[in-house]
Amino acid sequence: KKRWINLLVSKIFPLSLSKFFSNQNFTKGRINGRFSTAIWSPIRYIFGCVGQNELAAYYRDAAVALVTPLRDGMNLVAKEFVACQINEPPGVLIVSPFAGAGETMHEALLCNPYEIVATAEVIHRALTMPEDERSLRMSRLRRREMDHDVNHWMRAFLKAMGSGSEEDEIGTTKLSPVTIDDFDDYLLE
Repeated sequence: KKRWINLLVSKIFPLSLSKFFSNQNFTKGRINGRFSTAIWSPIRYIFGCVGQNELAAYYRDAAVALVTPLRDGMNLVAKEFVACQINEPPGVLIVSPFAGAGETMHEALLCNPYEIVATAEVIHRALTMPEDERSLRMSRLRRREMDHDVNHWMRAFLKAMGSGSEEDEIGTTKLSPVTIDDFDDYLLE
């Protein structure tokens, strides 16, 4: 019985677009030529916009998400993948240490996209990870993302600014009036 593997790859390359697409098309063609069947191919490249519902479905069904920017960015891609992981067993998140998410999403596997062999090893580890480890990692990632939502970020940001925000008895943030001087003071610190 053939095992179907969904691998979601999201990457930013510093190459020129023409060189990027040339390299990518060659590699994709070589892999698809070797492993495709009459009804399935391992790589289905989508160039263009994908609707929100379709993207959520890709995130939900992926066994592995490889989010490897070469410099900081793409944190929301990693967070969206985690938010969409509702299937059992869940997928495995792999992030680059260059993504800010790599610093906070401790249960994700880390790989340096400049190290090709090590990246392949991390992908293999993700694809062969036992279900109980996958579930434990994803449940912790999901819990952290639920706890550290936009409201948490806003409260932390306002607290760092010293804005004098406070919460009422149900957790709604009440703000003291903020002036332009408050921002100037914060930026000068």
